[in-house]
Amino acid sequence: MTEKQGGSDLRQTRTTARQAGDLWLLDGHKWFFSVPQSDLFLTLARSGRGISCFLAQGWRDDGSRNGLFIQRLKDKCGNRSNASAEVEFRGLEARLVGEEGRGIATILEMAHLTRLDCAISAGAIMRQALTQAIHHTSHRSAFGRRLIEQPLMQAVLADLALDSEAFLWSGLRLAATQGGDDEAEHLLGRLVIPMGKYLACKRTPAFVAEAMECHGGNGFVEPHPLARLYREAPLNGIWEGSGNVVCLDVLRAARNAPESLGLWLDETRKARGASREFDRALADFEPLLRDLDTAEPRARLIVERMARLFQAGLLLRHAPDTVAHAFCRARLGPHHGQDYGATSGIGPAARILERAAVGPMQG
Repeated sequence: MTEKQGGSDLRQTRTTARQAGDLWLLDGHKWFFSVPQSDLFLTLARSGRGISCFLAQGWRDDGSRNGLFIQRLKDKCGNRSNASAEVEFRGLEARLVGEEGRGIATILEMAHLTRLDCAISAGAIMRQALTQAIHHTSHRSAFGRRLIEQPLMQAVLADLALDSEAFLWSGLRLAATQGGDDEAEHLLGRLVIPMGKYLACKRTPAFVAEAMECHGGNGFVEPHPLARLYREAPLNGIWEGSGNVVCLDVLRAARNAPESLGLWLDETRKARGASREFDRALADFEPLLRDLDTAEPRARLIVERMARLFQAGLLLRHAPDTVAHAFCRARLGPHHGQDYGATSGIGPAARILERAAVGPMQG
């Protein structure tokens, strides 16, 4: 989709499409083109009625290469095994998908599901980083004790474990909105999937950096898995809409379909009465939803709080009390700092870590 003059503004698409019988021929340039070795791909081009969505084969039926010319492969910060290219279309044969002139709306149906992938995979990166950190600190001793037995290290790891579990539960709930034919669930998904993507992608780089710090210098060398995770961590926040774009999409979804916001409130309010921190935070937040027409400068704050309340509600309903109440204190209470481990009264850190560990935490 991405062209160099437009970036996220797909309305600036300049690639052209002209009809040739049952096919369309596309000419133009794409600045970011993912997985150029694909057999099939979706793209946008400007036809007579406006920007339209097209499906093209990488190779024609006779085995020849379609009109796709790779200019270069991107030397990316991370995600290197998943190729991204800069390409030109020269008479690329393609078929129209959806209504002509409604291409952006059509292709965003795909992007919506990719945002779900981004939210879930960001949570998976956090889980892998946490597993590496727990394993290392369980087997590394310093100053007379294993690192995981040091109180401050316990606080850091337990704080990481709370986020890891929260993003697991929220990722599963986001996916559930797409799992059937329930219109209400799909409507809720329009709101909570970009919401979940935003927070998961924003937390991942800080999460992985903290897990790397738990390893010290060993985590900063290239052969270590943390180095690869660290390079990968920012990517999901850039794909399919950066932070500002997805936050504005959340506000747009809430304004255009107010019932979706009502569904979010219904889902979140199911946990009322289970935690004083949660009840207080939800009551403080609801007034922020009254004037969404002027909310753009506060969009990030609104979406972050929505996501945290959504996670807290899920944990209070489904996770062990130890985890759920520690999460509410750490994320919704008044006594927490900006960094992992900068939290007062997180609770029984050792029990939280026992739940988070893949195997026994033994030296």
